[in-house]
Amino acid sequence: MSKNKKTGQKLYKKAKKLIVGGNMLLSKRPEMFLPDNWPSYFSKSKGCYIWDLDGNKLIDMSIMGIGTNILGYNRKEIDDAVIRTVKKGNMSTLNCPEEVRLSEMLIKMNPWASKVKYARSGGEANAISIRIARAATGREKIAVCGYHGWHDWYLSANIGSNKNLDGHLLPGLSPTGVPRSLKGLTIPFNYNEIDEIEKLIKSNQLAAVKMEVSRSFGPNKGYLEKIRKLTKKHNTVLIFDECTSGFRETYGGIYKKYDVIPDMIMHGKTLGNGYAISTVIGSEDVMNSAESSFISSTFWTERIGPTAAIETLKIFKQEKPWIFMNKQAKKLHKLWENLANKHSLDISISGLPVLSNFAINHPDWIKYKTYITQEGLKKGFLMANSVYICNQHNDDVLEKYEKTLDGIFKNISEFHDGKDVNKYLDGPVCHEGFKRLN
Repeated sequence: MSKNKKTGQKLYKKAKKLIVGGNMLLSKRPEMFLPDNWPSYFSKSKGCYIWDLDGNKLIDMSIMGIGTNILGYNRKEIDDAVIRTVKKGNMSTLNCPEEVRLSEMLIKMNPWASKVKYARSGGEANAISIRIARAATGREKIAVCGYHGWHDWYLSANIGSNKNLDGHLLPGLSPTGVPRSLKGLTIPFNYNEIDEIEKLIKSNQLAAVKMEVSRSFGPNKGYLEKIRKLTKKHNTVLIFDECTSGFRETYGGIYKKYDVIPDMIMHGKTLGNGYAISTVIGSEDVMNSAESSFISSTFWTERIGPTAAIETLKIFKQEKPWIFMNKQAKKLHKLWENLANKHSLDISISGLPVLSNFAINHPDWIKYKTYITQEGLKKGFLMANSVYICNQHNDDVLEKYEKTLDGIFKNISEFHDGKDVNKYLDGPVCHEGFKRLN
């Protein structure tokens, strides 16, 4: 590590005066990791390595571009395809042919579907799916489980109570700026509680049930099947949000593991391996409803996103990276468990295997989390308690991570024995992040 120039922190202080919230994404704010000491900005990236503005080379054992780069940063084949596209021209009055080729690939991947619609973020794709579901059914109410973006339709669930989305997004999230007239149109339900969603489907004339297929744990036996049967019976659109889970356990959506076919799915994050592209994929009868609504945006027609997605899908199909990633995720979980036992720490592990996190069950957990990030950074790691596995997290990387975490856990065990953790923190305690609890 270079001397403490803190170039990134200096730039972030300037950014907070110029940019609302300091940056574009809550999950990337330095306050979520290490306030006053997080590097904040990068100069380059490759594989699972990031270089900050002071030239420090860091191993990313955290959230890997918010889960976008499962093939690692700066994958040559994808970047080369994008560069060729840039040289040819990204935007035009005419449409890019790549979107047709990509559509063919996506429908072949999901043979129950017949049409797609593109956007450039997961939140956009989720909002599009809701518009289509409402157009298809003529109804307004939506039942949701999981995190589905920032738009009014979703955040309106917290109108009347800031706690409705606590287990789906962030605790106490305020719907400031969301029209109060939307109250009651979006209704959260708890994962795996079939009686709850059954009641909603039967009593609320829902336009859609929108859910993540798997959350911190998988579905109970028969859970998804029952929801599918109920939504068909009551003419309710079933939407699986695969923006986060897609391509992490299968070629496509994780729904394929459970053999339950929805009416629509979304892909985002991993689809372009770091390039902006998302899609809504659906059955013909539902997707045709989009023709009667206005869903359109200039930059949904740019060429880079589809180009990156085509190349990414080719690599996915050839390499099946999720096989290696899930093998490494099992090693990671075992590593956490072994170190916790070694140092007599009570931990809990949750999340999809390749998108997992741990927590030390102790009143000082947030302070401990801050300490983990602080000490990890000193050893050349971007780390906290969440690890999003990519195919570049090989055994050598895991071994280095284990050695670093071993020393950190040892110190935390001493905090249990009486040492004051506050005396060992170099700055403020981190903020709490996203929750995927139910």
